Amino acid sequence: MAVAIDQPVAHFEAPATSGQTVSLAALKGKQVVIYFYPKDSTPGCTTEGQGFRDQYAAFKAANTEVFGISRDGLKSHENFKCKQEFPFELISDKDEAVCQLFDVIKLKKLYGKEYMGVDRSTFLIDKNGVLRQEWRGVKVPGHVDAVLAAAQALNKA
Repeated sequence: MAVAIDQPVAHFEAPATSGQTVSLAALKGKQVVIYFYPKDSTPGCTTEGQGFRDQYAAFKAANTEVFGISRDGLKSHENFKCKQEFPFELISDKDEAVCQLFDVIKLKKLYGKEYMGVDRSTFLIDKNGVLRQEWRGVKVPGHVDAVLAAAQALNKA
């Protein structure tokens, strides 16, 4: 069953960079931003990740953990994270289990060719594991600022 606003997010566990396993249950008590992106080291994904990197201190001040997630493997994620100096972990979802939970796999078109890919999306989960806000079909410019404002407002609520 896919996630829904104002409903608890189903438990998930997935491998992440730095040898970690990210578990939603282990994050209880903190707000969580999970942003789904199509592919490591591509221009839009790099720009989006840099936005989260550059605002990371503000997210931490709002009691919010940030995670990026794509279908790339851990080796690709480690290289991307290191090269861009991301202070947050990247989750590998090769089997698409978390992508399916958040319903972000969509039919896309590139140069007239159709394929199933990750729809750039971001989700804000409160400290009790309840989905409070979602952004789907994200355009990168200004997006991180909008997510940060929502995280700060939720933290004050």
